[in-house]
Amino acid sequence: MIQHLSFRTSLAFAAAGLAAVMTVGAAAQDAPRTTTIDTPAGGWRASDSTQRDFVQTVNYPASNVNTEGRSKSALIAGRVARDIAGASKQGGRQPARLVVDGVALPLDVSESGEFARPWSFGPGAHGVSVRPGGSASGERRVQFYEANANRVSPRLRVVLSWDTDMTDIDLHVVSPDGQHVWYGERVVPNGGALDVDVTTGFGPEIYAHPSPAPGVYHVYVNYYGSGERNDIITVAQVAVIENEGTPREKQQVFRVPLRKPGELTLVRSFVVAGR
Repeated sequence: MIQHLSFRTSLAFAAAGLAAVMTVGAAAQDAPRTTTIDTPAGGWRASDSTQRDFVQTVNYPASNVNTEGRSKSALIAGRVARDIAGASKQGGRQPARLVVDGVALPLDVSESGEFARPWSFGPGAHGVSVRPGGSASGERRVQFYEANANRVSPRLRVVLSWDTDMTDIDLHVVSPDGQHVWYGERVVPNGGALDVDVTTGFGPEIYAHPSPAPGVYHVYVNYYGSGERNDIITVAQVAVIENEGTPREKQQVFRVPLRKPGELTLVRSFVVAGR
């Protein structure tokens, strides 16, 4: 298990390069084979406040991404170059790379290059970048500031992703009062919520809480299955973000190899302090 610790300064992130973002958008229109980020747009915005943005709707059988009913203020969407989209890696799909506020994770794309990922943005500064492949030359970045202070902001966010296609890894979070959030109970009475159950590879699955109770939290991942193949070793990544979008923000990233379906692994236990 490898651990990384980082802090983000929100105001500095908001101040960087709005003019550069406009230039990138113009260049993308002139070169349709390059990567584009259609939403979010760069600059300042004051989105409507809505609770629906905080939890993603899930239909069964579960799908990799469900953008039904999502407003643009809670969506990351665009397109990567078509010659990169759909490329194979170990017989499966090649994901793009998405970075949201410093958290890096795989991004599933369609064969034609489109991508869409629900994401709940709270008030303050944010940055999104998409890299279509191994080269940084095609990366696109957007920086924006959410000016609506009434937007729901997670004080605790746990993001699970993994590096293999056609595998099902599940996120489980147990809070200090014993309430257990997982794909079978995505919203619990204390306010914790899991956004989506991804069953086809890469993730992410995201647990978020706007006002977590102080105490010890436990994060587990379950290697639920890999279809007909039982020999796939997948590496799960869990990012734990506390006090998101504030000067006290803390990020911790853990990577754990999972060797066979059925494994249930305690990735991290950590303490959330009271305000």
